[in-house]
Amino acid sequence: MGTRTLIRGGLVVTAAEETHADVLVEDGRIAALAAHGTEAAAAWTADRVIDAREKYVIPGGVDAHTHMELPFGGTFASDSFETGTRAAAWGGTTTIVDFAVQTQGRSLRSGLDAWYAKADGKCAIDYAFHMILSDVNERTLKEMDLLVEEGITSFKLFMAYPGVFYSDDGQILRAMQRASANGGLVMMHAENGLAIDVLVEQALQRGETDPRFHGEVRKALLEAEATHRAIQLARVADAPLYVVHVSAEEAVAELTAARDQGLPVFGETCPQYLFLSADNLAEPGFEGAKYVCSTPLRPREHQAALWRGLRTDDLQVVSTDHCPFCFKGQKELGRGDFSKIPNGLPGVENRMDLLHQAVVDGHLTRRRWIEIACATPARMFGLYPKKGTIAPGADADIVVYDPHTEQTISAATHHMSVDYSAYEGKTVTGQVETVLSRGEVVIDRRTYTGRAGHGVYTPRSTCQYLN
Repeated sequence: MGTRTLIRGGLVVTAAEETHADVLVEDGRIAALAAHGTEAAAAWTADRVIDAREKYVIPGGVDAHTHMELPFGGTFASDSFETGTRAAAWGGTTTIVDFAVQTQGRSLRSGLDAWYAKADGKCAIDYAFHMILSDVNERTLKEMDLLVEEGITSFKLFMAYPGVFYSDDGQILRAMQRASANGGLVMMHAENGLAIDVLVEQALQRGETDPRFHGEVRKALLEAEATHRAIQLARVADAPLYVVHVSAEEAVAELTAARDQGLPVFGETCPQYLFLSADNLAEPGFEGAKYVCSTPLRPREHQAALWRGLRTDDLQVVSTDHCPFCFKGQKELGRGDFSKIPNGLPGVENRMDLLHQAVVDGHLTRRRWIEIACATPARMFGLYPKKGTIAPGADADIVVYDPHTEQTISAATHHMSVDYSAYEGKTVTGQVETVLSRGEVVIDRRTYTGRAGHGVYTPRSTCQYLN
C-alpha cells in the first residue's frame, strides 16, 4: 500500500491506558504513537491526516460471537457476510469471529469449508471462525487437533437443542479432554435442553403459544444448572471453559464461584441482556417475537448482576450473538407456536454504541468498555495484539469515536439486513465517525468507503487469557 495516515489530536483509549496521542499508520499497521504536540509528533508527515480533536481514538471492536447466514429452523439468518460485516464496520467493529457449523453425520472439515466459501471475498472487515461441534465422535475428535493447527482454536458445544446441535455429557467431556490436550477452548451454550423441551411441550399443550412463553419455559435455573454442570465437566477434563451469552443472575453466580476457586472459567454476555428484558418478549400482538433468542431475555432484575459481573471481571466479554431474522416472513413462522420462532436478534452494528452508553450511564469506565469489547475478546480467541489494541505493530484497526453526538437507534437508519431494530427509538450518546480496517478507511466521517473483499480471513493462536 505504501500510504501513511496520521490520526491527530484524539484521546487514545485502550484497555490499559488513556493518552492524548497522535497515531501514525503505515502499510496497514500502527507504526508509532507520540504525545500530541511533541516534537516527535509534529515531525510526522502523512498522505492523509484525520483530525480527532475532542474525539476518542479506540481499537476497532472485536465481536467474537456472530452468525451470518446461519441456517436455523428452516430459514437462514438474514445478514450475509457482505451485509453483516458492512453493518459491523458502521458500528465500529473491525473483526468478527463467526461460527462454522458441522452438519450431523458430516466431518468438521466439510462444515468449515462451507463457511470459508460463504465468507471468501465478501467481507468488509477481517473475520475468523469458531467451529460448532454437533456430532462428537472419534473421527471429529481427531479433526479438532488439525483445526487448532490451522488457526480454528475454539469449539462450541450445545447443552440445548436436542436433535439439532445437542451433545450429551459424555460427548462434552470427550471434547473437553481433547481441547485440554490440543490447546483449544470449549465454548458452551449452557441450557438444559432436554428439560426445556419438556416444558415447551407442556406449555404448548396448555395453549400457551405466545412469544413470552419462550422466556418462561427456558428457565434461569436451567441455565444455571447447565452452567454448573459445564464447569464441573471442564474441571474433570482439566480444560478451560467459555460460557456464551450468559443472561441470568444464577448463572453469573456459578461462574463467580468457579472463578473464586481460581478455575479458568470465562463468561460472555450480550447487549440484549444488559438493555432489554422479558418485558420485550411480552409486547402485545406478536411483537414479542422480535426478541426471541436463546438464552432468552430475563426479567429486568437480572441486569444488575450482569453489570456487576462485567465490573468485577466475573464476565469478561460482551459479544452480540448477532443472528438476525426478519419479523415479516421469518419470525412469523412461529405465529401460534413460539417454539417455531427463529431464535436470534440483530445487534452487530449497535454493540460499541450501547456499551459507550454504559460508560455515560456510569456502569463501566472507558477503559473497561475497550477491554470487554476489543482487548479481551482478542486475547480470549488468539488475535492479540494484532487486534484489540492501539500499539506499534498492531493492525491499524482504529475507530475515531465522537463521544458527544446523540443518535437514535432505528431500523430506518441501520445497515443490518433486517426489518426491525431490537433497540428501536433508543437514544444513545456517542457515535462512530471514522473507521480504519488494516489502515484502509472503510467509514469516512459517516460515509461508507469500504468494499466487499477487503476483509481477510485471520487464523488465530490458542487462548491468550490463560496463565
